[in-house]
Amino acid sequence: MKSGSAEPASPCVDVCRVDPGTGLCEGCLRTLEEIARWRELDNAEKWAVLAQLGARRVAPANDSQARKC
Repeated sequence: MKSGSAEPASPCVDVCRVDPGTGLCEGCLRTLEEIARWRELDNAEKWAVLAQLGARRVAPANDSQARKC
């Protein structure tokens, strides 16, 4: 984990739609809670969220639409 590193940038890509099947934003793949709390999270917590996004990208989608990244 990169907890001592500089503040990570938000993964938001301005595609703000929540997939009702997964509960994840279709653009950045964060949960609503992660999106809402982003500014409150410390750097270590932000890096932890970012680390989870890679696994979410490769996880099979619940529907036939490709994820937008």
